[in-house]
Amino acid sequence: MAAQPTHALTAILPCNDLDASEAFYNRLGFSRPDAERPAPGEEDSYRMLSDGRGGSLHLTDAVEGWLVPGRNPFGLYLYTEDVDGLAEAFADEMLGGVKAPEDKPWGMYEFALSDPDETLVRVGWPTRLRR
Repeated sequence: MAAQPTHALTAILPCNDLDASEAFYNRLGFSRPDAERPAPGEEDSYRMLSDGRGGSLHLTDAVEGWLVPGRNPFGLYLYTEDVDGLAEAFADEMLGGVKAPEDKPWGMYEFALSDPDETLVRVGWPTRLRR
């Protein structure tokens, strides 16, 4: 019997360069199963990534001219206990003056990145749940 799907919401993120975006999100722990890859020669303009722990993200080709450098309105928030591990992996790419995760007034331990299309990506975990 097939597993019952869970209730979820998945972002569909437009990208100017799907390969660059997929490589960036691979570094955050998201990958595309081989079963989701098209056969050689078939169009590859929509990519369904997951982290194997319930997180998913779909990448699609952006309409030409839609993503303007410096004006990307999109943002994502990755909730993960491994904030420090990812911060180490992305140390040279963090946004802001402090190049380390911080406890924020809104109760999150987090840091921020930009993906290849300048989508804001915040990586964090609730301060109260930190070990």
